[in-house]
Order: sequence, then C-alpha cells, then structure tokens
Amino acid sequence: MNDFNELIGQSKPTLVDFFATWCGPCKMQVPILEEVKTKVGDKANIVKIDIDTNRRLAAQYHVQSVPTLILFKNGEPVWRTVGVQQADLLEKKIYEHEK
Repeated sequence: MNDFNELIGQSKPTLVDFFATWCGPCKMQVPILEEVKTKVGDKANIVKIDIDTNRRLAAQYHVQSVPTLILFKNGEPVWRTVGVQQADLLEKKIYEHEK
C-alpha cells in the first residue's frame, strides 16, 4: 500500500488499471496499455492492480466495474473512466496532465 501511495504521489502522471483476471474486457485492455506505455515512455507510470488480490485498494477508490482506469497526479485522481479505452484517448489524458 505504501508503494502504491508513493507511486501515485509523484508529479509524473500514473495511470492505474484496476482489473480482474477473469474479466474479458480487461484482457482486451492489456495490449492497448502496452502500446500506450511504448508511446509515452517515461512521461507516465502505468500500473495494473488486480481487484481480487487488492480488495481494500479497489474499495478505497470505489471500483465497482472492471476495467476501471484512474489517472493520478500528485496523489490525486485527475481523470477516471470505466471500460476498455483506446490508446489515443489514454495518451491524450496523460499528456494533458504531464506538466
């Protein structure tokens, strides 16, 4: 939990993918997140959190559906969405909060 708080507390944007291993749409999101990571490089962190092994964290951020993607900056959620998202939208949101 402390590692998570340190990660999202950075000034660099951190995109957190709350997922479940049994979730079909979550599996579809994986290659999209890999593409985003390749494109944004060190400008952002991308983290995957399994809601079944991190129930407390999922509850803390009111994750009720997966995949839920939350973009954090300086420890605060700055953008949130539910469902499979395309790479161009995710990149746009990361770059909007990069500075």
